[in-house]
Order: sequence, then C-alpha cells, then structure tokens
Amino acid sequence: MNRAGTFGRGDLATSVVLVAPVLLAYEIGVVFARHVNGADVVTRALYAALGSRALCIGFDALAAAAFAAWLTWTRRWTMLRAEVVAPVILEAAIYALTLGAVMAVVVEHLLHLWIGGSGVVAALGAGVHEELVFRLGAMSLVVHVLRGGRLAVATGIAVSAVLFALAHHATEPFAVRAFAARCVAGAAFAAIFWFRSFAHAVYAHVLYDLVVAATA
Repeated sequence: MNRAGTFGRGDLATSVVLVAPVLLAYEIGVVFARHVNGADVVTRALYAALGSRALCIGFDALAAAAFAAWLTWTRRWTMLRAEVVAPVILEAAIYALTLGAVMAVVVEHLLHLWIGGSGVVAALGAGVHEELVFRLGAMSLVVHVLRGGRLAVATGIAVSAVLFALAHHATEPFAVRAFAARCVAGAAFAAIFWFRSFAHAVYAHVLYDLVVAATA
C-alpha cells in the first residue's frame, strides 16, 4: 500500500487528469441549466463577468483546448486510457452504491429520517467542487496542521464531514435529517479521498448524487 502524503495515498496529478472531463461537463451544464454549485464561487463570478451564454461557451471551449494541449505537451494522454479510467469509475460506482445502502440503513432506518435527491448538473458540480473544498482543501489542511497520524486523519475526516454538512444549510433551513445524511456522506467521501484518491472521491460523489436523483 502506498504511504499517505499531503493529499492521502492517491496520486494528485493523475486525479486532476481524471477529474478534468467531469469538470468540463459541469461547466457546459452550467451554461444551459443555469445551476452553479454552492461551493463553486469561481464559476459563479466568472460567468457573471462574461455575461452572455456565447462568451461562456467560448471560454469553456478555450479551456478544453488548453487542457488538450497540456495533455499533449506533458504526454499525459495515457492517463485517460480506458484501462486507467474504467477501474476508477467502477470502483467509485461500488462506493456510491454501497454508500447509498449505508445511508438508507443508518439515516432512514436507525435515525428514522428521509433523504432527498439532486439533478445531473448539481451532481457534477458537487462531485468536483465539494470534494475540492472539503476534502482536498479542508481535510488535507487539518491533517497537515495536526502533522499526520491516525488521530489527525480521523479528525480531518470528522471536520470535513461536519463542514460539508453545515455548508449545505447556508442557503436552506437546518434540518436534522439532511444534516445527518450529509455528515455520513461527507465522512464516506473523506475516507475514499484519503485512502484511495481525489479522483475516486469525485467520481463516487457524482455517481452517488446521480443514483439519489434517479431514485428520489
């Protein structure tokens, strides 16, 4: 097993490449669906500055071209091969389905609470930006400040999960059922991020939200 670094055991460069297509799909979805994830202050500010849909699409096309050029220049195209991407998505799907079952048992049956759903664009945005802010950012910072170790990782998981849950109530009334569900999900995504990779956490988050949205 690989030793955990600043951002867990996964390779961050590989994760960035694997997550980029999800981010691009989300950015395109924002243009048409007009739904920006709550943690995504960058896209909200950028699209407000650009003003028109045509300029937003042009910017996304330019970003996609720049990413393709970077992949070519750095010879990282191999990271997007099916044999690399497929196992990550398959593993993430298993996590997503398992998490769905756990959430149903813990939140609905043990706590007697109910869980709602979300849309496709919301799922894409949540997968990238919420994992970026709460796992790659908050959790990694906590672990770094506490200088690593099991207690630091456990604290990082707990802190990121609570912050993740609380952030969702910045724009909606506090509800115990939603808070409990998000704490469970946040802790699960944090564990996936730390012990697998940022890419695994993003794909698991996206797929989980899509499953919830499809079954809501």
